Amino acid sequence: MNISNSERARILVHALPYIQEYNGKIVVIKYGGNAMINEKLKDSVMRDIVLLSLIGVKVVLVHGGGPEITEMLDKIGKESQFVDGLRVTDKETAEVVQMVLAGKINKSLVNLIQLKGGKSIGLSGLDGHMIEAAKKDERLGFVGDITNVNVEPILDVLEKGYIPVVSTVGCDGEGNVYNINADTAAAKIAGELKAESLISLTDISGILYDKDDPSTLIPVITLSDAERLVEEGVINGGMIPKVECCTNAIKWGVTKVFIIDGRVPHSILIETLTDEGIGTMFKRDV
Repeated sequence: MNISNSERARILVHALPYIQEYNGKIVVIKYGGNAMINEKLKDSVMRDIVLLSLIGVKVVLVHGGGPEITEMLDKIGKESQFVDGLRVTDKETAEVVQMVLAGKINKSLVNLIQLKGGKSIGLSGLDGHMIEAAKKDERLGFVGDITNVNVEPILDVLEKGYIPVVSTVGCDGEGNVYNINADTAAAKIAGELKAESLISLTDISGILYDKDDPSTLIPVITLSDAERLVEEGVINGGMIPKVECCTNAIKWGVTKVFIIDGRVPHSILIETLTDEGIGTMFKRDV
């Protein structure tokens, strides 16, 4: 797209208030969905993250990687099993989860950020006992509920000017490794960091009154609105736990939380640096 120099200048000036608002603040981005699989979208996300970092935003990237875990399990001939939508994780599966999340995916994201001109360091929930966990349900094996989050390793990395990339595996005092839900981990980490915002990249445009009608997007939801929308059945099924993570993050100290459509190129910048926004924002009741 060809735009004039004056138009470029106008765009930058328009973004100035938002740059000032976020400068020096922590923004946690939960990375998942199609934006993590599609190479063009992945490129867009990495560019957004580097740009935010260069204008003084302290970006923390938190990621999962369910599809790649399934792919690796298929390669070694191990069938994936699920209970209530959660992956059953025995010892062998936990080892694969650690290898894929803390190894392959984490380091590839670090490399991508650096290829775009950013500075990045990969961390896992095992580093510095960042994410401590206990068994969620015996039926699920090593799927963890978070018992404690230590954000000192993240703060140390941010202080040195790097973008922390955090994989969501946890551990307990006995050294067991746990598969941790990425939405929950991102909310907990953002809360402990008292982040200015948590941005969750998803494969939906936000919360809709009518899931089949994009024009019914709800741009802002308060904590009490969220409870009401669940009771009314507007928020249902798999969206309930995602919304719970959003509202919990607010309760834990995050200023605002966004669910945005990661399938839209540069959706992170649209949400943070324009007055239009792109998804649904969660905030405290006035």
